[in-house]
Amino acid sequence: MFSEVVIDWQGYPVKASVPSMLVDVDVELPETVVRATERAIAAIERSNDHLPPSWEPLARLLLRFEGVASSAFEQIRAPLEEIAAAEITTLMTGPSAWVADNLAVVSAAVDSARQEPLTVASLLEWHRRLMEHATNQLDQGLIGAFRDRPVWVGGSSPREATYVGPPHELVGTLMDDLIEFANADATDVVTQAAILHAQFESIHPFVDGNGRLGRVLISWLIVRRLGVLVPPPFSVFVARDPGGYLSGLTFYRMGELTQWVRWFAATLERSASTATSLIGEVEILTAEWRQRASTARTGTGRAVRIGATFWRVLEMLPEHPIVSAHLVQERFQITNEAARQVLHRFQSLGILSPIELRSGTPGRPVRWWAAKELIDIIARSS
Repeated sequence: MFSEVVIDWQGYPVKASVPSMLVDVDVELPETVVRATERAIAAIERSNDHLPPSWEPLARLLLRFEGVASSAFEQIRAPLEEIAAAEITTLMTGPSAWVADNLAVVSAAVDSARQEPLTVASLLEWHRRLMEHATNQLDQGLIGAFRDRPVWVGGSSPREATYVGPPHELVGTLMDDLIEFANADATDVVTQAAILHAQFESIHPFVDGNGRLGRVLISWLIVRRLGVLVPPPFSVFVARDPGGYLSGLTFYRMGELTQWVRWFAATLERSASTATSLIGEVEILTAEWRQRASTARTGTGRAVRIGATFWRVLEMLPEHPIVSAHLVQERFQITNEAARQVLHRFQSLGILSPIELRSGTPGRPVRWWAAKELIDIIARSS
């Protein structure tokens, strides 16, 4: 599936790999691998069946789970509390903002999958958003643009690299082919996602951000073709098995599609099962919170009344495990004082705890409140 061409790098000849075009690819897989792709699809659909009627907050939680793991695989890490805060404020900087950018792209891609086919323009826009807070790490001309130089994986130069991507002059043509393949449905969705991701990583169309965007494409395709509400957190298991992932890509580049699709399908199945377990844990926790609030008495001798803003904030917590009075005020159109009273009520029930976060920006610090029991569930699953 790959050929080699010689490119010049600082006066040295270097062999670069060029993947074959995908539009006319003929996929034949052994029965065992076909069954593995079917099991993965069934697991993804079962996972979505477990989402409750008010699924949006949990869907957001699962998308956050995916984005955090995808960033971690690229060695971009920050405390979950800081990441959650960066999603709702521009005050946070550094790695937490970079991860929040990744989460924003995952969400944008999932929304796009329900509305329109993949285009070059959408990919470039996702790249712009992904690099929004990392502009000091990358030339401005490379933000939201395909690369104009050689890229490689491993080693300090392409002369020692384990893989050198195709010449940048071929990127436009290869990406047009990839997008046409992404918008077709000539094979099952798991096999298609495996090929789509591996081809994208092999083209390496951007100078930075290829791994994260390549995993975003998996989420985009699964939502588009299966019509599920939320894709499984695939990156969690990529981060747990980097050796399997990297060797799988090597198999793909050697033309061993069977090995790659087998690993990919098994990883998707495990990811979907993890999502199901996570949904179950969060549902148990939120039910316990409701019970806690329903039976606890206030100073007036009454439990939290039905219909109060309190209950709407509680339902929001899986979506925003870190909150501020300003967020509650804006979301539910109440006064700042009323928002503070609600948060103090959550504190009295042991659901929220005040925390301090360093924003890295001047000005009066924001007071944040964290659902630590919920954050602990996410941390254990990551």
